[in-house]
Amino acid sequence: QVQLVESGGGSVQAGGSARVSCTPSGHVFIRYYMGWFRQAPGKEREFVAAISWSGSLINYGDSVKGRFTISRDNGRNTVLLQMNSLEPTDTAVYYCAAWRTPPGGTRPTTASVDYWGKGTLVSVAS
Repeated sequence: QVQLVESGGGSVQAGGSARVSCTPSGHVFIRYYMGWFRQAPGKEREFVAAISWSGSLINYGDSVKGRFTISRDNGRNTVLLQMNSLEPTDTAVYYCAAWRTPPGGTRPTTASVDYWGKGTLVSVAS
């Protein structure tokens, strides 16, 4: 069974940092793009960051550019999202995702994602 297992997150003060990681199990995502989406209460799931298999292609959602950094360690089959300068509006459940491309590329929609993690909560207090 293929699973994307997230870890990290938790509660943090505004202006602080947090990191979430994603480790697939049951499958090695060769040639898959991977990344993160998030969903705040009462809102739609939105794209946060994406990284290609080689790590050479990276893209971020407009609301996190300059604050978040995505990286990938294919040797450990892990994807990391480092989040700095966190704001209360970053509070959400963060979901790890994996998808083939085309069609997803570095700007996937939720419909182009093949695999989802169960999510991990990041809560930013003001």
